[in-house]
Amino acid sequence: MKQSLRRLSVTVVTACAMALCLNSAWCATAKPATPPTEGQLPLDDLRTFSRVLEQIKATYVEKVDDKTLLENAIRGMLSELDPHSAYLDEKDFSDLQSMTSGEFGGLGIEVSMEDGFVKVVTPIDDTPASRAGVQAGDIIIKLGDKSVQGMSLDEAVGMMRGKSGEALKLTILRKNVEQPIELKLVRDAIKVRSVKQKVLEPGYGYVRLAQFQTNTADELQKAIDALKKENATQGLVLDLRNNPGGLLESAVEVSDTFLNKGLIVYTKGRAANSNLRYNAEAGDMLNGAPIVILVNDGTASAAEIVAGALQDNHRAIILGTNSFGKGSVQTVIPITETKAIKLTTALYYTPSGRSIQAEGIKPDIADERATVTSMQPALRAAESDLNKHLDNGNAPDKKAKGKKSDTVGDSKQDDEWKNDNQLHDALNVLKAMRLSKQS
Repeated sequence: MKQSLRRLSVTVVTACAMALCLNSAWCATAKPATPPTEGQLPLDDLRTFSRVLEQIKATYVEKVDDKTLLENAIRGMLSELDPHSAYLDEKDFSDLQSMTSGEFGGLGIEVSMEDGFVKVVTPIDDTPASRAGVQAGDIIIKLGDKSVQGMSLDEAVGMMRGKSGEALKLTILRKNVEQPIELKLVRDAIKVRSVKQKVLEPGYGYVRLAQFQTNTADELQKAIDALKKENATQGLVLDLRNNPGGLLESAVEVSDTFLNKGLIVYTKGRAANSNLRYNAEAGDMLNGAPIVILVNDGTASAAEIVAGALQDNHRAIILGTNSFGKGSVQTVIPITETKAIKLTTALYYTPSGRSIQAEGIKPDIADERATVTSMQPALRAAESDLNKHLDNGNAPDKKAKGKKSDTVGDSKQDDEWKNDNQLHDALNVLKAMRLSKQS
């Protein structure tokens, strides 16, 4: 088990101390504007900021305290950089720490901002959102009776969170659906189980990674050990569909679980400590057994790191549709004991040097998710339906009629497996890879 991986930089959670000392002298008299040299503050722009602040304090219709105005200025400064940089007040900072530990309250939706509306990156498994049918790519236009236009992403997320048992109506737009869809969700305590496993067929295993948390790599190793006990590691389907990402470090550890050597990912930024390289250590838990990774447009961030690392190292086949394309690294920088900023500090690159920012991971095998429906007619007749038909002498005891077969499951998972064409295709690819390896 590889537990010696470095905790140097993580998406969303790593605390990194940073101090910036700015010394400037204010001019008492106006002077011709001169462009500041690098490292100097733009004094004219600072004067403009000061005058705006004074006007708001003096003439705005309602009195606003200095603390609120300055915090709003900080929020605006960060939110205008990119969709992922943000100011974290005490509540936001606490919520972020809860999310990466795998337990928080709300609806269970990973979201981003797009064209003034809230876009669903992915619903998290086993949450009110996934149970209500929220889908990756849905555009949320109203929360309750309030339009999300004009809201910041933090404000929208704040509205979606709340006490367990409280309901919230979402109005969404969905691709290929003409009318808006209204869904009523009941908030719940979200406890995200990041790893699940099962046996698909004798010899073949399946592992689902829902997101990348602090303990995801440990849970993955336990899942593989469980599959080994059932002799189900001749081939593995690693399901990263609708995985919104999480910790960079966790993605590195998960990738290293299946690699003996090679580069996993590297990051490049302006600060020296943003330029990092992560290499695999010896030890592949599957001993080279074939892997197929499932991805879709909800596969983002840390999940794309894993897919890119195993694809570039020729360790796995990627099947599905193009991934989300979030190739940036966010570092959480504490400003006080209870407040922080989440700042985009680097882009990450796959081993072959690809930046997938706004591009995504392109699958080796393009495979759209399809809806599987029965082609059997609603009404049909057979000999056994005819009145006074003859028995064939081989019929089982009538008492056993209607008894459920031991091989047929009765859970929602069985229905999902039957209707998941991508999972079926992945299993077939695994079998072909294994046969090819043996020949």
